Amino acid sequence: MSVHNLEIIGRVLRASTRGFCCGTNSANINQRHDFGAFVKVPITNDDHQWVIGLIYAVEIKDDLMISELVMAESVDPNVLRDQRANRMIPVEVSVLNIGYYDGDRFFHSLPPRPPMSLSEVSLCTSEEIATFTQRSEYLRLILQASEVPSDDLVAMALRFASLCYPGQEDRRAFMIHNGRQLARLLSNDLKRLSHILTLIRP
Repeated sequence: MSVHNLEIIGRVLRASTRGFCCGTNSANINQRHDFGAFVKVPITNDDHQWVIGLIYAVEIKDDLMISELVMAESVDPNVLRDQRANRMIPVEVSVLNIGYYDGDRFFHSLPPRPPMSLSEVSLCTSEEIATFTQRSEYLRLILQASEVPSDDLVAMALRFASLCYPGQEDRRAFMIHNGRQLARLLSNDLKRLSHILTLIRP
C-alpha cells in the first residue's frame, strides 16, 4: 500500500469492524467524496495494516446559521457563496468496510480491528483498486450489508473499479466477470439481480 501522496478526505470520527464514519468540512467536499469511491485508513500506527472501504453516504450537517438562512424569504447570493466557501460546516462520510491489507496482500473480509479515531482516511489509488478487485469476494459483504443501499453501492463500486483497468477490453472483461459473480450470489433473487445488472449496464 502506498503511504505517499495520499488524497486525504477526512479523519475517523467513530469506527467498528463493520465500517466507520469520518469527518471533514463543507469547503473540502468535492468529487473525492463520491458515493461508491474506494477509500483506505490505517489500522495500526506503522502503516502495516489498512482497512479498505466504500463510501456509502455523505451527510452535510446543519447549524444555527444555516437554519436561519433556510427560513429566510430571500438570501443574498454573496452570503450563500460565503457560507459555502468559508464556513466550516461539518460533513460526515460513512464507509462500509469491504476488506483490508495486511502488509503484503489484500483480504476480502472484515478487518481484525477498526481504525483509531482521528486516523486519516484517503482515497485508494487506481493500482490498489485494480489489485483489490481482481477477486470479487467483497461483493458478498456489500450485498449482505442491510445498513447501506447495497444494490446501488455494488453498481457504483463496479463502475469506479472498472475505470482503474487500462483498456476497454480489460474493463469489459472485468464487468462480465463480476456480473457472473453477482448471478451466482443472487441466484435465489432474480429480481434483485436483474435490477443490479441494469444499473451496471453501460
